[in-house]
Amino acid sequence: VLMRLKRIEGQVRGLQRLIDEDTYCIDVLTQVAATSKALQGVGLQLLDAHLQHCVAGAAASGDTERTSALVSEATKAVERLLKA
Repeated sequence: VLMRLKRIEGQVRGLQRLIDEDTYCIDVLTQVAATSKALQGVGLQLLDAHLQHCVAGAAASGDTERTSALVSEATKAVERLLKA
């Protein structure tokens, strides 16, 4: 995750450079879209880790109340990702 975020940080710096250089708007927008997509990928990676470790661990332990709470939490996280 950290490596992906560092790559995204580089993309954002590149966007700043494009603006400083007065680059054609459509080219900048293309890079904005690529950066947004990369951030969505990080979000999905984090969500997957949450499901694989937290939710699966709670389910394996038989703690149905905790599992239900974690599934609800994950559902809300998906809703936030979809709104972005």
